[in-house]
Amino acid sequence: MLSELSLSLPPFLLPVADLIDQGGNVVAIQVVMSVVALALVFAKVLQFTLSGASRFARSRQALGLYLDGDTAGALGKVSGHKGMMTEVLALLLKAQTRPGGARPDLLREDIERICLGKIAALRAWLRPLDLIAQTAPLLGLFGTVLGMIEAFQAMQGAGAAVDPSVLAGGIWVALLTTAVGLAISIPVSAAVSWFDGRIERTQQEMEATVTTFFTGAAAERGSPLPAHLDVIQGGSRHAV
Repeated sequence: MLSELSLSLPPFLLPVADLIDQGGNVVAIQVVMSVVALALVFAKVLQFTLSGASRFARSRQALGLYLDGDTAGALGKVSGHKGMMTEVLALLLKAQTRPGGARPDLLREDIERICLGKIAALRAWLRPLDLIAQTAPLLGLFGTVLGMIEAFQAMQGAGAAVDPSVLAGGIWVALLTTAVGLAISIPVSAAVSWFDGRIERTQQEMEATVTTFFTGAAAERGSPLPAHLDVIQGGSRHAV
């Protein structure tokens, strides 16, 4: 059935059809898992690219302008630009320039909610990828065990007339499922680690930006807070 179907397949799919024909149902499941994993990886790369999750230069420049007292310049730097950090900073600056302003404690709490939502969006579909990376080699091992059982059953049935070449052929076909599982697991695990690293870096940048916005980087600058930051503190000090 599969051999007949392979005749109608494009040439580039013939090796895959041959692999499934040799490895059986387990390899067929692994091939489907690899296709799903590849689609998810491409989708995540597109998501990270469009969201600007690792582009921090513009938001850092805008934050520097804000700390120097140029709120309008900072807002112009980030307004209308795509990127997670520029969007977060733009929300903070717009809230700061809005007439009457917003309570600093409520503003900080709400911006943290928005940041958590953006990080959660970046983490979407990483769990299925991680599941594929963990399941593929286990499924391959399961296929190998089944293949070894069949090979030794055939050897037992043959009795003294065992053909070593036939036995060796059955064993290498059984090991094929483990090899396919590892071939899927290794790159998918690397992709998940890469995505996790970028998400962690983005989260750290968000936390640093929000904290600096409200504290004015007092520890680094070592100078009194500008008037617009003095108001944000919401404590006993107020701008004159």
